[in-house]
Amino acid sequence: MSQRQLALISAAALVLLSACSSTKLPDTADLSGKTADTAAGAAAPISGVAAVVADHLNPNSLIASQRSIYFDFDQFTVKAEDGPLIERQGKYLASKPALMIRVEGNADERGGREYNLALGQKRAEAVVRALKVYGVSDKQAEPVSFGSEKPQAPGHDEAAWAKNRRVDLAYPSK
Repeated sequence: MSQRQLALISAAALVLLSACSSTKLPDTADLSGKTADTAAGAAAPISGVAAVVADHLNPNSLIASQRSIYFDFDQFTVKAEDGPLIERQGKYLASKPALMIRVEGNADERGGREYNLALGQKRAEAVVRALKVYGVSDKQAEPVSFGSEKPQAPGHDEAAWAKNRRVDLAYPSK
């Protein structure tokens, strides 16, 4: 191979490699769907990945992380302090009319089996009524009771019982 041919091949390789150079993109470490400022000053999405994941499936969203409503002993009245959680969940469900959830009522271990099942059902129905205020339809939320069968906290003291007197909003996993 002559020096001229070698020089031509080297030049062609250099042209090809320079054509494949990459352009610096903005930092994409944040996949939360937030926007970054572009050079023109307009907002552009950092990533379309987070926008595809529904809030009820995103462990970082409040919809997924705050799904339990707690009750006082022997009560099935939703507390005023749970209003923001109920509102957030209700508006989310109302915006997705095809999405259905199970509203799971629970009781602590005190009381008989039948009593705890009835109390869990009343708690679940109370939460369903509260969700309906924000536009949730009858077919979207199914109230069920587990009584004392699904404790959240082990133990036999007031701290454990307080965590077990609750309603959980169970979204589908897909």
